Parts: sequence; C-alpha cells; structure tokens
Amino acid sequence: MDVSHWIIGYCCCTLWLLVALERQVFDFLGYQWAPILANFFHIIIVILGLFGTIQYRPRYIVVYTVWMALWVAWNVFIICYYLDVGDLTKDSDLLTFNISAHHSWWSEHGPGCVRREMTQPGVGTVDSQSYISVMGCLMEYQYIEVLQSGTQILIALLGFVYACYVVSAITEEEDSCEYYNLT
Repeated sequence: MDVSHWIIGYCCCTLWLLVALERQVFDFLGYQWAPILANFFHIIIVILGLFGTIQYRPRYIVVYTVWMALWVAWNVFIICYYLDVGDLTKDSDLLTFNISAHHSWWSEHGPGCVRREMTQPGVGTVDSQSYISVMGCLMEYQYIEVLQSGTQILIALLGFVYACYVVSAITEEEDSCEYYNLT
C-alpha cells in the first residue's frame, strides 16, 4: 500500500472524527446519553481504524469494519426513532435511559427557532424561566437528527468500503512478501 492510500485514509478518518465530534457535542447539549455512549465508542473505533491503517494492522481495520456495520444499524435506529417508526417515538425518554426528560438539543435551538419563555410567578431570578413554546423553525428538529444520521450512514458506508479495500491491499502485500521470501 503506497503513501497516497495512507493519506486518503488519514484524511477520511479525520473527516469521520470531525463529524462524530460534532454529533457528540449536540448530543451532550441535549443530554442524550445513549447517543453520547455510542458516539464515544465510535470515536474510539475510528481512532483504532486510523491506527490500524497507519501501522498496517489488518485486525484493527477489521474491528473498524465490523463497527461501521453496527454504526449503520445504530443510525438506522436513530432515524426510525425520530420518524416515529413502529413503536418508537421521539417523545420517549429512551435515548436518555429514562433518567431525564431531556430531548434533542435541536428541538429548541434549531435554525430559525424562536423560544418563548415566561418567568415563573413569584420568582424573579434569571434561572426561573420556564419553557413555553418554540416557533418559526426552518426545519423540524427530527429532520435535523435524521439528516445527521443519514450523513453518518453515508460516511460509515464509505468507511466500510475503504476499510475492506485497505485490508485486502495489506493482505495482498503480505502475501506477495511471503511469496518472494519463499523463492
């Protein structure tokens, strides 16, 4: 495997890390604990895949490849969750492990959204505001979440294909080295 393949892999992994970190930030802001854990493992596995590519370790890249398949399944679940497919509903506390009533950060802070807040009667501090409604959003929050998951799926599929290619290139290179060592 030549240097250009290593550079392509490095650039792709960097892009995947940036997209995963972006998603991690917004899941942290919304206290979405299940996605936070999934994103954390995703970031670790992408780093492992990058390490496997740099160090020519096909086992690490295979782990990355398997994770990409699981990552696609996770993101399909997230899409189904936000689109209320089957028994899944975006209004449940499933993604917060039923610990809190928090929801997607985008539900209140999406593009163009205007939040109406009202102070609680009898309390005059800044922290005493209660959420009333969100209006004027250019895009509903569930579609933003679906777009994020769709982007993750596309990137994961590209990563899966590229990882398969890298594993085959490394394996082919090792096989050719063994052939030349035998003769």
